[in-house]
Amino acid sequence: MLFEYQLKTNQDGLFDITDAVMDAVNKSGVKQGTCLVYCPHTTAGITINENADKDVKTDFIYGLNKFIPNLKEFQHMEGNSDAHIKSSLVGVSENLIIHDGNLLLGIWQSVYFAEFDAPRNRSFYVKVSG
Repeated sequence: MLFEYQLKTNQDGLFDITDAVMDAVNKSGVKQGTCLVYCPHTTAGITINENADKDVKTDFIYGLNKFIPNLKEFQHMEGNSDAHIKSSLVGVSENLIIHDGNLLLGIWQSVYFAEFDAPRNRSFYVKVSG
């Protein structure tokens, strides 16, 4: 089953979408299987990371911005080449295991939509298979 979700981002950052992914799993009725979380954008991504300390999300974006700054030498006319590079490095999908109707995540893990070119109206998909 395929589910589509909408997200409005007002700034670059990591947005916790774990509840939406779990909503898709619940609606599917799948108890044992997998789900694919997919971002159809070239300046955003999907990642799994720590959910216990909000500073991890801040540091994640800060670190990427230090590692991949928006250089004046970039030639892309929209001026967001750094966001395209970050999207490719982070990736646009994650596969998760569904066990006993729950996402098999570590105790400190959440699924995040990674925004690198805000503000935007975004979407992401969850494909549940079982």
